[in-house]
Amino acid sequence: MTGLRSLYRRWLPRRRPPAHALWSDALGRTPYAAALARAERRRLRALAALFLDTKSFEGAAGLAVTDAMRVRIAVKACVPILNLGLEYYSGWASIILYPGDFRVHEEYLDEYGVAHRGTADLCGQSLQQGPMVLSWAAIEDAAPGFDPVIHECAHKLDIQNGAADGFPPLHAGMKAADWTRDFTSAYDRLRLARAGASAIDPYAASDPAEFFAVLTEAFFTAPETVRREFAAVYNQLLAFYRQDPYAILTGARNP
Repeated sequence: MTGLRSLYRRWLPRRRPPAHALWSDALGRTPYAAALARAERRRLRALAALFLDTKSFEGAAGLAVTDAMRVRIAVKACVPILNLGLEYYSGWASIILYPGDFRVHEEYLDEYGVAHRGTADLCGQSLQQGPMVLSWAAIEDAAPGFDPVIHECAHKLDIQNGAADGFPPLHAGMKAADWTRDFTSAYDRLRLARAGASAIDPYAASDPAEFFAVLTEAFFTAPETVRREFAAVYNQLLAFYRQDPYAILTGARNP
């Protein structure tokens, strides 16, 4: 029993929730999390503790990662999986944080099968079976309606069942045909819309994977926009994430 108690003491501190000051700061910078009911905020805090225990953080390009950074990222990352569980982030274990945008080398095939190589400056990247890479400046300077952490977490959910294609693993009872119909219709409408006609980030029209990530980002940060412009997609996201951000952000107050 002594050995078991000793093991428990070593295990327990790693499961403790983030310190109150860090937690309060992270909530203040994540409006949706702050708007959750008290019981849901407690669950989010416990989930964030597990996230911090299972994911490592590494600074790049000279950035020193602080506990405040870790907690802010953990809270934002756990918002999408609040009613899904940490197992939805299986298959990867590390977060690399740059002070600003970072440059990557890309190789891709165009629609004619021709290979292209080049470089791109990114503020976030999610590699299949690899780390999540983020720009701290992009997190700090995100405009209302944008959240790079939630965006990249959506990509992590998307690739749980294969390549990033805007089709994450659906729950029992959700119909693949309905998801495909609603997302394809909305994606095509956005691609064909005239410049400035939509309040959705035009980057969503890049490809189906980015459409899913941008719409997820907006679902939790500007749900009224998604609900107004793409009601069918909003309902699909509601069923997938098992949360209703529009109702939470515009209706009930914290008890």
